[in-house]
Amino acid sequence: QVQLVESGGGSVQSGGSLRLSCAASTYTYNNFCMGWFRQTPGKEREGIAAIDSDGSTSYADSVKGRFTISRDNAKNPVYLEMNSLKPEDTAMYYCANRGLRCRFPSLAPSAYPYWGRGTQVTVSS
Repeated sequence: QVQLVESGGGSVQSGGSLRLSCAASTYTYNNFCMGWFRQTPGKEREGIAAIDSDGSTSYADSVKGRFTISRDNAKNPVYLEMNSLKPEDTAMYYCANRGLRCRFPSLAPSAYPYWGRGTQVTVSS
């Protein structure tokens, strides 16, 4: 079973930037549909960015224009570039993989069977 490992989380001041990475233990999975999600205590997991096999992307309204999901090729991790961070972006961030190629970058958590353990992002005001 593929394992996903997130990295790049940390603490930053409001207005700052962070870049998260998600690497799959089997590199072919890096070319499958992937997404980034976040969750705070007491709230449901929220899909914020996704990328399909052709490179098409989708974003939640809350991060559109500030966050960018990308990947260079099938052998490299998927990245989430986060700019203009706000205190409300504070959450545990998870990457997820659909385990297949697809043509629609879904933000629905139920579409993803494989999940990383998460990396914490804290934005202070």
